[in-house]
Parts: sequence; structure tokens; C-alpha cells
Amino acid sequence: MTFRLLLAALLFAMFAKPASAEPLSFAIAGESITPGSRKDFRIPVPEGSDGPTFIPVTVIHGAKPGPVLAVVAGVHGFEFASILAAERLADRVDPAALSGTLVLVRIANINGFEGRSPNVNPVDRKNLNRVFPGNPHGTQTERIADLIAREVVARSDFLMDVHSGDGAEFLDAFVGVYGGPLATDFPLALTVARGFGFPNIVRYSMDTQEQIDRGRSLNRQGVAMGKPTILVEIGQNGSRDEAHVAAIVTGVENALAALGMVQGPMYDVPPPARLFEGTASATASSAGVFHPAKPGPRALEKGELIGTIRDYAGLEVERILSPIDGYALYGITGPPVEAGDAVVTIGVPVNAF
Repeated sequence: MTFRLLLAALLFAMFAKPASAEPLSFAIAGESITPGSRKDFRIPVPEGSDGPTFIPVTVIHGAKPGPVLAVVAGVHGFEFASILAAERLADRVDPAALSGTLVLVRIANINGFEGRSPNVNPVDRKNLNRVFPGNPHGTQTERIADLIAREVVARSDFLMDVHSGDGAEFLDAFVGVYGGPLATDFPLALTVARGFGFPNIVRYSMDTQEQIDRGRSLNRQGVAMGKPTILVEIGQNGSRDEAHVAAIVTGVENALAALGMVQGPMYDVPPPARLFEGTASATASSAGVFHPAKPGPRALEKGELIGTIRDYAGLEVERILSPIDGYALYGITGPPVEAGDAVVTIGVPVNAF
């Protein structure tokens, strides 16, 4: 038996319920999904002071009992690869062959998607990935976060937060895995992360509550709620590249195998080329026009020029240098930049976890 088959068998044993267990209907957001079926529906977001919206969801509830995998796409509405992958997965996963439940949030930020808005919900100009756990009485973005936290994350056994490079953003594909004393089941999350075959894996060590709470993202909400969680990132500049969509689909289908939710081996994928223990940011102190020295993923040395910022008269006002030796995982391609923007996020290389 290969290592992957053995590992899948062990993980199945961890999650599987006794054979005598009768599958039950799956309840979420007032909906009930019978075993061996699929249901497409909308979670309504209450009107509040800035209008109602909705969250389109597909639940595939297996004929046999098993874990609940939640896959959330479209937290940023301009990140199209994740959204198209969720659409494809909904049509590929057979409920009759599934043990457990796959919850697909097709587009978490529907107004951001329809408005082609990078980063934020155009209704309240808030970043959904910074307002978790949300607020049922807050602005629209905060109400969306509240519903996703209560209805999706709370009902999951494993959480995937799937993203792409946003508009005017380069990105080298990576999976972020949460470890440390406040994270849940890092070994399982790492196994699932490796199933994507991406060139980079980043371990984020959750050692303090402050790390979890700082500008809380969806993935850190998963950590806060005790869920094994990964962050998936592939694609750049708002692309809809078929290779990126297919890579997400392969990774999620490998996760279904690793979690014991489908039978059969995982797809063979390449091992990661680079491992990182956290990241550091090169941050702008000035607003203006950003001119990258060499945009795109690459190795960086401490003190190396990342780019310059010119004011609106064309005068150079800042030179941004790499704060560490590392690897540029993602960053802005410019030209707009504001004070406080992370122009490049740099992985801190390690040999092993």
C-alpha cells in the first residue's frame, strides 16, 4: 500500500462513523438536505440599514455519514478562479458516492462579484476578510460574516477558504496551514494542503489570541472555532485561467479522499518546492504611484529594492526595501498605493515543519 493510500485509510478511520449509523438530514440556514441529495439555495442576509443581499450555497449531502467539509469561495468578488472552481465542484461531486457533506459557498461576497470590486464590498466599502466573526446588527459585510461564521463554519469539521490574486495583484500559488498551540489538527491540515500540489506551503503559527483576532479573516475564524483550516491561494490579477480553476478542483477532490469522504486514492500531485514559517510585509509609508522594481514572485535579499513611490508630481518620495531574506509570494502590481499598504508579502523560508 502506498503512503498516500495508507494515510487516507488512517484519516478515514479518524472521521468515519460506525457502519450501523443511519445518515440523517443535514440542516443549515433553515434548509434541510436529505441523505444522498444536493440542494442549491440562498442564505438571505437581512436588510439592515444598507440593504439586503444573499449568499448562494450548494450543499451535497452524502448517502453515508461522514465529516462536513466547507469550501468558501468569493470572499473577494474579483477573485474569479475560486468562484469558477466552486461552480465546477458542485457538478462533479456525486452525493450517492459521498460519505459526509460538502458545503460550497459559491460566492460569499455577491455584491463585490456583481460590482467587479476588488477587495471590498462596494455597499459599505468593507473587506469581508477582515470583519469576522461579524455582527448580525452591523453593516452588510459584517452581517454576511456573521452568517458565514454561524451557519457554515460552525457546522463544518474542516474549513477551506479559497482565494485568488485580486485585481492588480501578483501571486505565486500557495496553501496556508494553521499550526501552533491554538490551531486544531495541524497534521491533518498539512496533509490536505499537500494534496493541492502547489509550489508553496506557508505555516501560520497561532501562538496567541491576538494573532487570531488581528483583522480577523475567514480562515482565522475557522481557527478560533476549533476547525482544521487551510487558506488556498492561486491565480493573479483577477484571472479566470483554466489551469488555476482545475488546480483548485483537484485539491478539493484530493481533500475529499484524504478526509475519507470518497473512496479511491488521491491524485498524484507534485510536492511543494518551498516551505515557509509565516510571512513578513514590506509596507508603504506614503500614498502615490507605485513603481515595482521587478513585479512578480521571486527570491529577495534583505535590503533589496522592491519598488519606489512617486507623488502626484512625479517626485520620488519613498524607496521600499525588503525587510528580510525570503520569497515574494504576493503583492501589488500597482500603480495606486496608499500609506499602510503591504506592497509585497514575503514568505520566511524553512527546510521543514
